[in-house]
Amino acid sequence: MKIRVYYEDTDIGGVVYHSNYLNFCERARSEAFYDLGITPILEGGHFVARKIIGDYLLSAKLGDMLDVKSELVKMKAASFVLKQYVYRGEEKLFELEIVLAYITFEGKPQKIDLATKKLLLTLFE
Repeated sequence: MKIRVYYEDTDIGGVVYHSNYLNFCERARSEAFYDLGITPILEGGHFVARKIIGDYLLSAKLGDMLDVKSELVKMKAASFVLKQYVYRGEEKLFELEIVLAYITFEGKPQKIDLATKKLLLTLFE
């Protein structure tokens, strides 16, 4: 997914503020669902971040065009692991590993049903 860096994404020096890389990755995950004409909120529940590991490699700056790529690493019974990368051209700027847990609308963990597993494979592989 392509993202332009706007003034609101940066600090006073025009460098992307560190937490905005998480926002860029979240936006890319959501867009994967929207590209299929659905929302990230599914009939049976939705996903929440359980664990995040981020690696800041280089800084993005005001006006940069970024590309966020996502890769499904591991599927578990009630969660999955996704790696996401933020690039500026060929330069990798940021790498994220995130564990997303599947929960009910009441906030309780639940197993990922077969249809949702297939959907995730379609979205991120």
